[in-house]
Amino acid sequence: MHRRTFVGGLGCFSLALPTACLPSSTGWAIEPFKRPKPGKLKLSLAAYSMRKYLAPRDDTPASMDLFDFVDFCFQQGLPGAELTSYYFPEQVTDEYLWKLRRHCHLRGISVSGGAIRNDFCSTDEQRVADDVEHTKTWIDHYAKLGAPAIRIFAGKANDGEDLATTLERCAGHCQAVCEYAAQRGVILALENHGGVTAKAEGLLEIVRNVESTAFGVNFDSGNFRSTADPYAELEQIAPYAVNAQIKVEIAPNGKKEPTDLPRVISILRDAGYSGWVALEYEASEEPLEAIPGWLDQLKALVD
Repeated sequence: MHRRTFVGGLGCFSLALPTACLPSSTGWAIEPFKRPKPGKLKLSLAAYSMRKYLAPRDDTPASMDLFDFVDFCFQQGLPGAELTSYYFPEQVTDEYLWKLRRHCHLRGISVSGGAIRNDFCSTDEQRVADDVEHTKTWIDHYAKLGAPAIRIFAGKANDGEDLATTLERCAGHCQAVCEYAAQRGVILALENHGGVTAKAEGLLEIVRNVESTAFGVNFDSGNFRSTADPYAELEQIAPYAVNAQIKVEIAPNGKKEPTDLPRVISILRDAGYSGWVALEYEASEEPLEAIPGWLDQLKALVD
């Protein structure tokens, strides 16, 4: 079956996709994006970097909200802020989204992207159906905020199930939500986030089985932890990147060490990636103290 013929038959997709509707992994190969080189980069900060302050702990309320986070990005001289869904109010209203978008605009801050939690590999049909609806809800929210891309996850392998079957299921669900994302003008970015995407091979198997202009890779520099050469893995996924997150630590074979930031930025530029590069700080030093210094280093590399 030709890939476009398959897309034309997407009527078979529902929230819980039957196996017969899932794409075949044989003979399909989406090409890397054709982009001018070197890429042009813009610096942002992921709200997840401030999770210590944005999320309540035990009986202690959060000391920062997303409006404060945007103000912090302004103080750091950043043009962008990545807004993670975890730190929005439990009930997200249009009024809240409008106030937040207006606040960003008045600070001269672009919403560089969004991030959500989801699992498209599970064999639990109701769980996946809920996550599909969750993804669509946040596509709507982020579209109203003007975010160009949303970071999504794949999920984990299932005990007793062939990995190829799991990857096909995941690709099918990605296909379904991408159709919705395209209608809202948002790109979904699949992250190398462990599980079936712990190595570039698994991530790209999913990406190559989705036919949509609203799909690509969220390049996370610190998440290839089960390989001796994570930089080589990053080189494989960079040509498909539509969003990028930079961590200050990298972990060959699971052992943390400082990230070679110039090398990571070069990998992105050499692949022709142009767009947002968000610092996603996860190291142990106090975020408010450490992040400004890391941003200074990245500014020198991005400019």
